[in-house]
Amino acid sequence: MARPILQIIVASTRPGRVGLPVAEWFRDRAVAQDVFDVEIVDLAEVDLPFMNEPHHPRLRQYVHQHTKEWSATVERADAFVLVTPEYNHSFNAVLKNALDYLHSEWQFKPVGFVSYGGVSAGTRAVQMLKQVVSGLKMLPVVEAVTIPFVREFLDEEGRVRPNDVMNQAADAMLAEIARIAPALQNLRAPAAP
Repeated sequence: MARPILQIIVASTRPGRVGLPVAEWFRDRAVAQDVFDVEIVDLAEVDLPFMNEPHHPRLRQYVHQHTKEWSATVERADAFVLVTPEYNHSFNAVLKNALDYLHSEWQFKPVGFVSYGGVSAGTRAVQMLKQVVSGLKMLPVVEAVTIPFVREFLDEEGRVRPNDVMNQAADAMLAEIARIAPALQNLRAPAAP
């Protein structure tokens, strides 16, 4: 396998969000590992409307250009990290919508989670997400990054200043994704004639 492409998907689209600085910190950590080609995919920039495709995603008969572009983005990835806040004990609608748009593009790819929030650090959102990504045949890794009281880790410019626990958790998750991604690629390969 060539260097796997790791996409870090920023789930929050809310003005004043913390998700983008968290994703940027995690991207820098992933790049330093020198194992992945790393991309940030910001759902605020992707800007998908609520699901408006007439056909089930498993058919891949997309009629809208935004869906075709989203499909191509997700298809090229070998692994994902979802950077998610917690909304009302779950994850946000924008992320659910982005996941629901596609089907086979997600399959047989590892997925890690960087969650953040208040006292619960987004862990309840991750528990809900694990059910959804498993239904898409993604493989959630056990290792995770959870950031409680996330605003305490922001500097004056709004950048994340991680502690040792955050950095160690990020490194452990990245190592596990790097270990699993090549094995899952074989499941995505087209069957021999």
